[in-house]
Amino acid sequence: MTGAPAPSVSGVIPTTGRARRADRPRALAAAGLPTGEVAVVDDRPPERVAVVDDRRQPTGPPPPEAAGEPRPRPSRHGRVAAVLFDRDGTLVEDVPYNGDPTRVHPLPGARQALDLLRAAGLPTGVVSNQSGIGRGLLTDTDVRRVNDRANALLGGLDIWVYCPHPPEAGCGCRKPRPGLVVEAARRLSVAPSDCVVIGDIAADVQAARAAGARGVLVPNAATLPAEVEAAPTTAPDLLTAVRRILAEARGGHP
Repeated sequence: MTGAPAPSVSGVIPTTGRARRADRPRALAAAGLPTGEVAVVDDRPPERVAVVDDRRQPTGPPPPEAAGEPRPRPSRHGRVAAVLFDRDGTLVEDVPYNGDPTRVHPLPGARQALDLLRAAGLPTGVVSNQSGIGRGLLTDTDVRRVNDRANALLGGLDIWVYCPHPPEAGCGCRKPRPGLVVEAARRLSVAPSDCVVIGDIAADVQAARAAGARGVLVPNAATLPAEVEAAPTTAPDLLTAVRRILAEARGGHP
């Protein structure tokens, strides 16, 4: 990718999860993106698209993508065909620009929540901004090693999709734009409108909304009060969020 060199760590890159997340609304504003609305996906060259790590075991011939997009499969769980998660601060502890697998620690309830979804037969995936790659702070290999460790600790998710670009790249995959959600849904052969996206900041639920999916905010210490107030749906923790999704999918109430 061409462009200006990545900024140095000193004085530019926030050093805490809270600082990094608190800076996101300002970064969106600086890029001309209002925090309440998101832009549509741009048609970008191949080197500007999200990175996909499909971990599903093959069960038959690959979908005939050469003849067109794979056909979304109908939802067997009400309006929920797949559940997608943010990674840092949602499934695992938020360690800014982490490239060290030994620093990966699942958050309380994350493994149990995923076990419930797997038992229900719902596909799961991760949609994650990883701008450390574009900033020159991480390599793609670093991110994949961290993802591998998280995947092992969490019992295995079906697909991992991440955006490697910095905010100023203007790509269509970086949340709050919908590219990651749309790509994950396409790879899982489900409609974005039948997906639920769970995350801990506004960009997660905004990306869901832009893709036509449903967003659920699970706040933590780094979530801004305004993000909680603006979220269409919130849950006090990840396990509660998943239990509510499953109850609603079965025709019950949260």
